[in-house]
Amino acid sequence: MKFSQWIGFFILAFCVYLLWKIRQLLLLLFTAVIIANFLNHGVQLLQKLRIKRSYAVLLSMVFLLTIVCGFFWLIIPPFAQQLPQLLKLVPLGLEQLIITIKDFILRLDPELINALPNSQQMIQQLQPLIEKIAGQGLSVFYTTLGIPLTFLLLFALTLMLLANPRAYRQGFIRLFPSFYRKKIDYVLTECDRSLQGGLTTILFQMVMISLLSFIGLSMLRMPLTLAQAMLAGILTFIPNLGPLLSLIPPVAIALLENPWQSITVFILYVTFYIIISIIESKLLTPLFIENKQSMLPAVTLLSQVFFASLFGVLGFFLALPLALVSQVWLKEVLVKDILDQWQKKGTQLNQ
Repeated sequence: MKFSQWIGFFILAFCVYLLWKIRQLLLLLFTAVIIANFLNHGVQLLQKLRIKRSYAVLLSMVFLLTIVCGFFWLIIPPFAQQLPQLLKLVPLGLEQLIITIKDFILRLDPELINALPNSQQMIQQLQPLIEKIAGQGLSVFYTTLGIPLTFLLLFALTLMLLANPRAYRQGFIRLFPSFYRKKIDYVLTECDRSLQGGLTTILFQMVMISLLSFIGLSMLRMPLTLAQAMLAGILTFIPNLGPLLSLIPPVAIALLENPWQSITVFILYVTFYIIISIIESKLLTPLFIENKQSMLPAVTLLSQVFFASLFGVLGFFLALPLALVSQVWLKEVLVKDILDQWQKKGTQLNQ
């Protein structure tokens, strides 16, 4: 390698090291980009109604703040009151579930029961991993800036990106060589479409799961209905694992009430997910989502593990948008522009 190539290599290695050290702040910036990108579609709709962009941005931010304030004013207080009781009842229900499973296994094979770990052993094995992931993901909040300043920074970044997204987009594109900037612009457009489709779908599922859970659990006269419904909706944001985790609180509490009621709750939630999946695939996707990017379940699961180990708990919750964006970049840059071209060059050499 020439001296100039070595210099370029060391500069690239230093940039990668620097990005790694500030990865939590980059994740915060990525979150602001997602929110601004989502709001920008609303701004564009308002602009089609001949409203100036500055006023459209202001209306979008007011709308977002209204939703957030209304959520914290109407939903959070009763949810906060029910959450401590929920956290007490769920472990009791899980203990009852473990006892039921052990009784069932004991009837099948008494020797197999000794090989199963108890709840304390499982907690001891998972505790170091959970503490590591939580510490990595939340360090930016309680060490770098603090929670209030972090949310204030997130709001400011979102507003700045939303006010003039084209300038920031062009600035990012100019970081690449001139011959590749057109392709980067196309990749960013595909990322926008992928995020719009994925986030619209997941938000629809969250709202529907929360609403249907509240109605279904109220009909069954389950305790802590609001807290369970809200928790189920929040966990739905996590692909694959979220729907499974959202089943645990209602089934565990129903098991304390009546074993048959837990089966009813399980069937109820499975029915919810089937109905929502049908509505989403047959109605929502054809009407509102173009070029939806689908991901294989195994790829989604591996991306959750990867981003959780890399960014901590925030990476785990943001695994879906991170995976959607990464999928587009890998497909367009790595596969099409490197691997596919590599194959063509190898074929030419063999000829």
